Amino acid sequence: MNPRVVIIGAGVVGCSLADELTARGWTRVTVLEQGPLKSPGGSTSHAPGLVFQTNPCKTLTEFAAYTVRKFTALLEDGEPCFQPVGGLEIATSEERWAELHRKAGLAASWGVRGELLTPQRCAELWPMLDAGRILGGFHTPGDGLARALPACRAQARRATARGARFLERHTVTAIERDGGRVTGVVTDRGTFGADIVVCAAGFWGPVIGAMAGVTVPLLPVAHQYARTAPLTVPTGSVAGRPILRFQDRDLYFREHSEAGNIRIGMGSYAHRPMPVDPFTVSAYDDAPVMPSALPFTPEDFAPSWQDAVGLLPALAQGRIEEGFNGVFSFTPDGMPVLGESRELRGFWLAEAVWVTHSAGVGKAVAEWLTTGEPAADIHACDVRRFEEAQRSPSYIAERGAQNFVEVYDVIHPLQPMEQPRPLRVSPFFSRQRELGAYFLEGAGWERPHWYESNAPLAAGLELPERDSWSARYWSPIAAAEARATRERVALYDMTPLKRLSVTGPGALDFLQRMTTNQLAKRPGSVTYTLLLNPSGGVRSDLTVARLAPDAFQVGCNSELDLDWLLRHAPDDVRVTDITPGTCCVGVWGPLARALVQPLTREDFSHRGLGYFKARRAFIGCVPVTAMRLSYVGELGWELYTSADLGLRLWDTLWEAGQPYGVVAGGRSAFNSLRLEKGYRAWGADMTTEHNPYEAGLGFAVRMDKGDFMGRAALEGLGEKTAARRLACLTLDDPAAMVMGKEPVYVDGVPKGYVTSAAYGYTVGRAIAYAWLPARAAVPGTAVHIEYFGEKVPATVATEPLFDPRMEHILT
Repeated sequence: MNPRVVIIGAGVVGCSLADELTARGWTRVTVLEQGPLKSPGGSTSHAPGLVFQTNPCKTLTEFAAYTVRKFTALLEDGEPCFQPVGGLEIATSEERWAELHRKAGLAASWGVRGELLTPQRCAELWPMLDAGRILGGFHTPGDGLARALPACRAQARRATARGARFLERHTVTAIERDGGRVTGVVTDRGTFGADIVVCAAGFWGPVIGAMAGVTVPLLPVAHQYARTAPLTVPTGSVAGRPILRFQDRDLYFREHSEAGNIRIGMGSYAHRPMPVDPFTVSAYDDAPVMPSALPFTPEDFAPSWQDAVGLLPALAQGRIEEGFNGVFSFTPDGMPVLGESRELRGFWLAEAVWVTHSAGVGKAVAEWLTTGEPAADIHACDVRRFEEAQRSPSYIAERGAQNFVEVYDVIHPLQPMEQPRPLRVSPFFSRQRELGAYFLEGAGWERPHWYESNAPLAAGLELPERDSWSARYWSPIAAAEARATRERVALYDMTPLKRLSVTGPGALDFLQRMTTNQLAKRPGSVTYTLLLNPSGGVRSDLTVARLAPDAFQVGCNSELDLDWLLRHAPDDVRVTDITPGTCCVGVWGPLARALVQPLTREDFSHRGLGYFKARRAFIGCVPVTAMRLSYVGELGWELYTSADLGLRLWDTLWEAGQPYGVVAGGRSAFNSLRLEKGYRAWGADMTTEHNPYEAGLGFAVRMDKGDFMGRAALEGLGEKTAARRLACLTLDDPAAMVMGKEPVYVDGVPKGYVTSAAYGYTVGRAIAYAWLPARAAVPGTAVHIEYFGEKVPATVATEPLFDPRMEHILT
C-alpha cells in the first residue's frame, strides 16, 4: 500500500504535486488549505501568471517548459490554463541589448524558441511602445500567461478523481513527530496521520517549518502590482499581445481584457525591499482582501509609473486604478527549496516556487517521492545545498532581500553578493589580504581569484584583448600565476574543498557500496571515484584517501554529498564534516619537491610518495596529511592540517619557497590549468543527468569490484554506447572567448551547450567543454559556439590538451 501523504497548501504547487502523485498511483493524498479552495489567499491567488521559460539554470528552464506543456493541455471553464501570448523583453541600454543576445544564446542552449527583433518589430507586437526609446527586443513566442487558479482547480479535480482529498479551511497548528520522523499534521479541525508531509505553503513555509523544527530558508517579500483604469487609447489587437518586460527599469506589463475593456497590469521590482514576517500575516478571514495582498503604497510605485509612461506614452492619458503589494518568496540564492529535510525524516519541502516552474516542480518532487530520484538534475534546488553558515535568519534575510533587488539586474556568472561578507575564511586570509587577493565567494567562503602582488609578473605578457563581459572578474595576473605554476611553484588555498571523515568498522564496505571505484587498497592509497544515483547518473566525484584500515578522508563537492552519505551510513560508520576545523594548501609546480622536501624528514620522492598516495608527515613544526594529487596537472601535494596550524603551514611554505620564486595562485589560474588538463567539475560539466561513460569518467568505474549504488543501471553501457559526450573544444581564433552555457552549433543547428570555459594560457587559446552528440564529439569536428549573437568557430580536440603522457605529474 502506498504511503499516506499530507500536502500543506493548495496553491499551484500543492495542486500540481497532488495531480502528479496520484497520476503515479499514490492515491492516499490529503491536501490541507487554510483558506477556501477557490482562492486560497497565498501567492498563487494574486500571481500575474507570467511564464518566461528561459533561465540561466537549465533545470528551471525545463520546469517552466513542462508547466507550459501541462497547463496548455489543462482545461478549466472550457479554456486552456495557459495562454501562449509570447514574451517580449526590450532593451533601452547597450548593456541590456548585449544581455538579450546572451539570453538568446541561453534559449538556444536549452531548446527554447526565440528571436532578436528590431525596435520597429517590437512596436508592431506592442503598438503602445515608443520604438525610438529601444534598441531591440527578444521575442519568445512559446512563453505566455498561466491561469494559476483555474490550473489549481483542474489539477485538483483530476487528483480527486484518482482518490486524493482536498480540505479547505484547515489551519495547521502542529507537526507530529516520533523518533526523528514525521507522523502527522494537527489542524484546528482534526489530526491527519502521515508517513510523508510536504510543505507547499509558499511564504508560510517558515511557519510550518518551525512547527517541524526545520529551517525553511526563504524570505517573504512584498512586490508591487498595479492595474490601470480601462484605456480609451488605441492599443492594437487584444489577442496575442506578448508579456512585456522593461528590465532596465525593473518593470513588466501584461494586458487584462474584461468585458471588452483593456487595462494594463504592471509589476515593479524597482522599489525598496519590503520584507514580511510570515508569523504576523493575517489569517484569511482577518485580511482586508487576502493574506498575500497587502495595501498598495503609491509613493513606492510613483517612479515606476513615470518610467512606464516614458516607455508607453499612451499611458499618460490613463491612471492607476488599483494596486496591491503582493507577498511571495525569495531564497538566499534565488532558487527553489525542494526535497526532504535532514532534521525530520519524511518532512519534505516544495517551497519558493513561482507559477512559472510550478508544474515542473510538482513532477520532479512526485518522481523523487515515488521512485527515489527526479529525472531532472535538481542539485541547485535541493534544500540540503545550504551550508550551516547559510541557514541563519540574518543570512536568509539579507540575501533574500538582495535577490529581490537583483531580479531584473544583469548578473555576471562570477558576480558575488557583497553582503554578508566575509563570512567563511581560511586560516590564510590575513596573508591573502596582504598579498592583495581579489576575492569572490562560493558556499560562503572567500576565495582568492588572483593576487595583486603578482601584477609585476604579468607585465610584458602578450594576451588577447578581452571583450567587456569576459574581462569582468578577470585579470591578466591570472596568466602570470598560471605560468608560475607551470614553470616554478605556486601555493593554492584549497580550504573550501569540502572534507569528510568516514570511520568505523564498516567504513570500507560502506564506501565500496556507495562509490564506483575500487577502494580496497592498502592504507596510504588515494582513489578518484564517483557517487552515482540508482539510475547511474553522476551525483558527485570524490577523492577518497584510506588513512587507516577503518578511517578515510573524503574530498567531495558540497553539503549534498555529506547528506547523501549520512542518509545511507549504517550504524557502524560515522560520517563527519571536518572542513570547518581543517585547511589545505595545494603546492604545485615543477619545483614543488624542491620546496617541500627540505621541510620534512619523510621521503617525498616519486618512489617514496607516489601519485595518488597519502602520508602523515611534519612540514616544519606542522603535522599534515600529504596527498599526492594535482588538479592543475603539475607535480605537487595537497597538504592538510588543523585550522589552528594553518597560518603556520602557509608561512613555512611561503618562506621556504622564496628562493624558488613561489607565488600565491588564485581560482582564475586554477580553472584554466584544470581545463588544460581535462579535469571535470561536478555540477558544471556533469550532473545526475549524465552517466560516467558519457562524461569521460569510465576509468573511475570498476564493474568487477562487487555491487555498488547505480551499478545495475550501468550494465551493458560503455563509451561506445554513449549517444552524447562531454567534448573538449578549442576556439579557432586565439583571441576569442566564451564563458559557459553558450549553445554549440553542429552543421548550423544548436546541438549542445558549453559547460566550462577558460583561456588556456599554456596552449594559447580558449578552451570550452561542451555536451555534444557522440557523432560530433570526434576530434577534428568543426563546430560553432554562439557568443553574444556571433558564431565563433571551434574544433573538437583530443584531450587532455596538456601533458597527455603525465610527465609533469609523474616525476
